[in-house]
Amino acid sequence: MKRYDYLIVGSGLFGATVAYRANKAGKKCLVIDRRNHTGGNIYCEEIEGINVHKYGAHIFHTSSKEVWDFVNSIVEFNRYTNSPVANYKGKLYNLPFNMNTFYQMWGVKTPAEAKAKIDEQRAEALEALGGREPANLEEQALSLIGKDIYTTLIKEYTQKQWGRKCTELPAFIIKRLPVRFVYDNNYFNDKYQGIPIGGYNRLIEGLLAGSDVITGVDFFNSQYKEWEKFADKLVFTGAIDEFYDYRFGKLEYRTVHFETETVDTPNYQGNAVVNYTEGSVPYTRIIEHKHFEMFGEEIEKTPKSVISKEFSVEFKEGMEPYYPINNERNNTMADKYRSLAKNETDIIFGGRLAEYKYYDMGPLIESAFKVEI
Repeated sequence: MKRYDYLIVGSGLFGATVAYRANKAGKKCLVIDRRNHTGGNIYCEEIEGINVHKYGAHIFHTSSKEVWDFVNSIVEFNRYTNSPVANYKGKLYNLPFNMNTFYQMWGVKTPAEAKAKIDEQRAEALEALGGREPANLEEQALSLIGKDIYTTLIKEYTQKQWGRKCTELPAFIIKRLPVRFVYDNNYFNDKYQGIPIGGYNRLIEGLLAGSDVITGVDFFNSQYKEWEKFADKLVFTGAIDEFYDYRFGKLEYRTVHFETETVDTPNYQGNAVVNYTEGSVPYTRIIEHKHFEMFGEEIEKTPKSVISKEFSVEFKEGMEPYYPINNERNNTMADKYRSLAKNETDIIFGGRLAEYKYYDMGPLIESAFKVEI
């Protein structure tokens, strides 16, 4: 039986980055994954010459030069800039909220005019509160941005995302809203942003080079559950409550369902991301995958396009958990599991499921950098 320094459960970005660092340090790694492919949720599937983000849109962004240089040392990234568009009852608005949005909403053209309009609407909401703190997401949003933007771009979209009325959601979900008084549609404020040229699979393949990799293996229903027979240390990126056999109960998630189709046009919607903010449209957004990696004339060279309609749904057994539900019950339960994890000497827990924490990709890599190899 081959002996490893690390058995890494999960070949997503955290596990793959740890494997890469361990290999560079001369360590031997075995990486296993219950799916039949590597890469976790950033896995891409090629359809009609287009890299389709199988588990939802993933846009890499970071302000860390160390992280940016690291991923570009594996594969070169392109210049994709995330500039989503919102569709509300057929009318289009730029996101995030900026001068383009305010012009589309009210016809205002200067920052002073936009601020005056927002302040006027905020004043109404604050007066209604009568000096008390916002008690729910609706009151919080109205006090931050006013009724027009809340009603058009936040309310129904948020209710679709969470499956709850905004009056039933906690205020802390949107303690702040990004508001820009410049004509800038770049969604992220980070210094670096892009997509790996050739898709995310190239990044994962580069990170896992040098490791032994086995897919289609469920850690809990395989010989590897007795991991001490195979490795000196375990890196676990699966669900922390499952690891501890749901000792304190099951952590809750929201999940996402995708309907992906090939369309007989080279350019379906003219943008990678279009959000549908009205409640009568069942999906939250449509992703057109080619726009992540194809620009200008290149778009027309591929005669077809691939789109994914994204539906936010309640998590049920057998579905893929996506977003932790950070309410008091789940946070208390997660803390109990984290306390158990801290007492482990030869087990490293990392990533979204193992930490019960939503991660963007940049911070996830930074967390993998902190693992002592």
